[in-house]
Amino acid sequence: MRTIISLLGSLLVVLGVMLLIPIIVSFIYQEQIISSFLIPALSSLLAGLLARLKFREEKITISTGMLVCALGWIVISAIGAIPFYLELDYSYVDTLFETVSGFTTTGITVFSGLSEFPRSILFWRSLIQWLGGLGFLTFFLVVTFRGQSGLFQLFTAESHKINMSRPVPNIFKTIKILWLIYAGFTIVEIILLKILGLTFFDALIHSFTTLSTGGFSSYDASIGYFKTAGYQYYHLIEYVIIIFMAAGGINFLVHYKILTGKIEELWSGIEMKYFWGIIAGVSSLILFEHYLHFPFEWSGLEKTFRTTLFQVVSIITTTGFGTESINGAFFPALAKQLLLILMLIGGCVGSTSGGIKVIRIAILNKLFNREVKKIYYPKRAVLPVVVEGNIIPDDEIFRIVALFFSWLVLILIGGGITAILSDLPAWNAFSGIFSALGNIGPFYFSVSKMQSLSDGIKITYIIAMLAGRLEILPIFILFSPQAWRD
Repeated sequence: MRTIISLLGSLLVVLGVMLLIPIIVSFIYQEQIISSFLIPALSSLLAGLLARLKFREEKITISTGMLVCALGWIVISAIGAIPFYLELDYSYVDTLFETVSGFTTTGITVFSGLSEFPRSILFWRSLIQWLGGLGFLTFFLVVTFRGQSGLFQLFTAESHKINMSRPVPNIFKTIKILWLIYAGFTIVEIILLKILGLTFFDALIHSFTTLSTGGFSSYDASIGYFKTAGYQYYHLIEYVIIIFMAAGGINFLVHYKILTGKIEELWSGIEMKYFWGIIAGVSSLILFEHYLHFPFEWSGLEKTFRTTLFQVVSIITTTGFGTESINGAFFPALAKQLLLILMLIGGCVGSTSGGIKVIRIAILNKLFNREVKKIYYPKRAVLPVVVEGNIIPDDEIFRIVALFFSWLVLILIGGGITAILSDLPAWNAFSGIFSALGNIGPFYFSVSKMQSLSDGIKITYIIAMLAGRLEILPIFILFSPQAWRD
């Protein structure tokens, strides 16, 4: 317990410093809301320093790491919600919902009238998504230069739990490399969006929430705003965002290999083949269905292609940006079903995306093929699951199957709670929990309807968003007495 409190104290210190940054934005835009950030910042700093002074870290076990991970995300969300609560006319449950949605890069929002919000509030809303993209705990390890081996249990607890290679043997250096790539891509996108006509503030906000695959925008219409507002290069803005959403949805270790000259890594690995294949296949099916329902016109082909590709990439990377409502007529019945499936799949392991992850879908597919082969192969035949020349251990397969099963169970429970506590139809109720658990954002009902849902449903979605981001295990560890005794 002493170790848990000490580490939580360190997290609170980092969070307190982060809460001071929007104050700079307040000064720049001459907003009189400094206290909305200063109060939680000083409270977080004070509580964190006291915890650090009173308690010292001891051995960090796997269960301790998971407890710190789960509690850390809950605590930083609870404090991170305070500026929204103090400044905006929303209940604390709503502001906590928005903050958890931000840190987990889910992107579901209960806020509306965004263009009227203070700039510092919009900045904080996007900053928490950027911090949550690669993980607040990994950010904590980088900015505090804490490379002790025991602290990497935090990285293990927060990161996607599947065996991955590293660019360098030292995991601390690996984390730094990933954050440098992440920050570098963010800067490049800011520059490109600024060139295409966005204000620096809008370019910053949308770059933060693109690379993090979070999807918060500073406008209610999301990326569709830039077309309706008359931006000359709105179509190029959409293509740039497509590219960087895809970048956020790709394993950042793949980016490292590409940046070191191994360009073929962009398409050679099994996960990348599945990733591009799913995008191409689903986009083709949606385009085909679209033209079954609407007249084909060559003049509108590029727009239809761009809108389809934008939404497919947005959903599979769990970014959640939109140029057309996924609940609108542009996407007929099959398209809506396919987009729901993409919410479940998500992006690549080691990316900022949510969902089950493409590599796990590939492994489950190979597992199914193996079971089919067992029917006609001799009983003595050894048929391991092999991915890129490596045999997947049974423990990893069991973990993937257990995760997939728990994902489905949580969807059933969350969908049931939504149906019981609201008047939403079954399809819409399921889309809400798909969105929350998959950390995706869009759903098949309106933002105003999400705002009106009961606190019971919103709390269910808060738990689902945390479970989806942390891949379920750390949340369940909270309820294990044995974990607290270790």
